[in-house]
Amino acid sequence: MGSLETQINTSQVREQDFIYLRSKLTDMEDRSRRDNIRILGIPENEEGSDMQTFLTSTLPKMISLDFDPPLEFQRAHRISPKRSDNSSRPRPIIACLLRHNQTRQILQVARNHGPFRIDQHEIRITADYSKETNERRKAFLALRPRLRKLEMKYGLFDPARMWVTKNGVSKDFYNPDELRLFLDSFQSQPMDSYNTDSEHDIVGGSDRAETPHSGIEKVKTALHDTGASQR
Repeated sequence: MGSLETQINTSQVREQDFIYLRSKLTDMEDRSRRDNIRILGIPENEEGSDMQTFLTSTLPKMISLDFDPPLEFQRAHRISPKRSDNSSRPRPIIACLLRHNQTRQILQVARNHGPFRIDQHEIRITADYSKETNERRKAFLALRPRLRKLEMKYGLFDPARMWVTKNGVSKDFYNPDELRLFLDSFQSQPMDSYNTDSEHDIVGGSDRAETPHSGIEKVKTALHDTGASQR
C-alpha cells in the first residue's frame, strides 16, 4: 500500500512539474516575442524584394506616426508557405523591431486607431504571441457574448489576462476555464456578493493584476507541499 501511495505521489509531482515547466516555457517564448509585431492584410508581393525597407517606408505613413529615431528592424518576413495563386488572403508578416518602445507605440496606435488601409486593403497590426497564449486569448474572446449578456465590462490585456467588472467589483482572470466557472456561478449569485478579498473567490483577490505569473507560483507551492508530504 505504501509503495502504491509513493507511486501516486511521484506521478502527481511529475504532472505538476510538467505544468510548471510548460508555463515557464510559454512565458519565455512570449517574452522573446515582445519586440515583434504581426501585420495582417498586406497584399502578397507588395513589399517587393526588401521587406524591411518596405516597412520602414510604409508603416509610419500607414499609422500616421512619426518615429525619431527612424524605425529599424532586426528582421521581417512573411510566415507559412506561400499560398496558391487563387488564394485572396495574403500571408501574415512578422516584424521584429530594434527598439522595444517603438513596438509598444505601434501596438498602442493599432489598438486605438486600427484597422488601417493600404489602397482598398484593410490592414491589422497585433502583438505576436506563442501558440499557447494565442489559444488562451481566443478562449477568452469566445466568452464575450456571455459577458455582454450579463452586462459586464471587460478587457483583454497582454499577454492573456481578462479583466471583468460590474457594480464596482473587478476581477482578473488568467485562465479561461476560471472565467467560465465564474460566469456559471454568477447565474445564481449576484456580483455584489463577491468580495475581492475573499479567500473563496474563484480567481483570488485584486492583487492578481500585480502578479502576472501567480499561476506559476501556485504550481510552485503545490510542488513544495507535495514534496513536504512525501518527506
